[in-house]
Amino acid sequence: MKAFDEDDGPDKHDEHDGHDGHDGHDGHGDGEAGAGSGARIPLPRASVEDGGRVLPEAAPVALEHQVLTSLLGAWALAACSAQETAAVEDHLGQCEACAEEALRLREAVTLLQRPESLDLDPALRTRVLDGCLERRPPRIPVPEWATPYDAETARLDALLQDFGDAEWHAPVRLRWFEDDGAASRRTTVAGVIAHLLTVDGTVAVALGLDDPLGDITAPSRAPAARTEAYWRASHYPPTRAVRAPWRGQGHSIVRTVAFTGDAGGMPVSYGDFELPLRDAMLDRAFECWVHAEDIAEAVDYPYEPPSARHLNGMIDLAARMLPGVLAARRRAGLAAPGDRPHLVAAGEPGRSLRLEIEGSGGGEWLIPLDSPGAVGSADHEVAHVALDGVEFCRLAAGHVPPAEAAAGQVGDREAIRDVLFAAASLSRM
Repeated sequence: MKAFDEDDGPDKHDEHDGHDGHDGHDGHGDGEAGAGSGARIPLPRASVEDGGRVLPEAAPVALEHQVLTSLLGAWALAACSAQETAAVEDHLGQCEACAEEALRLREAVTLLQRPESLDLDPALRTRVLDGCLERRPPRIPVPEWATPYDAETARLDALLQDFGDAEWHAPVRLRWFEDDGAASRRTTVAGVIAHLLTVDGTVAVALGLDDPLGDITAPSRAPAARTEAYWRASHYPPTRAVRAPWRGQGHSIVRTVAFTGDAGGMPVSYGDFELPLRDAMLDRAFECWVHAEDIAEAVDYPYEPPSARHLNGMIDLAARMLPGVLAARRRAGLAAPGDRPHLVAAGEPGRSLRLEIEGSGGGEWLIPLDSPGAVGSADHEVAHVALDGVEFCRLAAGHVPPAEAAAGQVGDREAIRDVLFAAASLSRM
């Protein structure tokens, strides 16, 4: 018997290795143990999929009603075996009570599965840089107070890099808090980047860099006035072309502050107020993150908060600014007069509110209530407010109404209201 027929290929009836040594091929049979021939390798078995035959379905197993009910949670999470799944689904077509429970469990599972960002953890960049710098310190290091701005502009730039024209012209509503009420302005994704470009320009001008407004005249140095002037003078609406100057300016700012050394106290003018450079960089990092969330919301993409270390710095800046904003609101008649503002000298303890920030970037701050120069004191604490860190930042950005912000409030209700409204008043366009 031949192992291979001349025309038909492998002989389908050859199921053994025995040969008589005479198969018409020079006296050497394919199954002969001698003459250097090895044992035949059996052909692989045919698969059901290769033969085009239908795979057998998992037959439901016979289970009692109580057992099937206990499996509903695992079924909703897709954690049952094939037989258990078949049994449960066969039962759901017969039992109305279990069918309703299964529907509720499936809906609960969808609520637990929040949309995940494809971007890397915001803290990963910081950890990688820290690891690199531990091995080889930079010749010209970036000051610690400038790293939040560096990180947030890089994260926003990564979000923008794959945007097409449709995303760049997606509508965005800028929101802030003004005159004890919500305010907003409609623009586009490109318009938001133009806004960041012009307001970051206040830091650039303080460092001696070019003003992105160029020859455009703004009525004041206030961020809103600069932005409106830029929008009016540019081709409307702004296009994706604004990304390059915004990112180039950000690189120049970070590089310049690295070369200037310890210049964190340099004043940066915002028109009607000033911030030292180190605080202005934190302010710009905060606004970059807030508007990145606005952009991500406009294109329906998840966006993570900053790393805990950077978020803590942003919260600390807002807490330090609260006494001054509270005093300005008192002068404008928007807040209750202090208990004894004229009696509390600068540096002395006065009535205080304990601001407790929970979660990422959390901590505790004692906010003086009587005068901006007073010192917060636990001995003079009259109120206590607890807030989540991200929620507090969204309050300070004007994205959360003050009356809905605090998770926990204890003590002087008037003081609590004034501080929450002062926090919302930190926001601007």
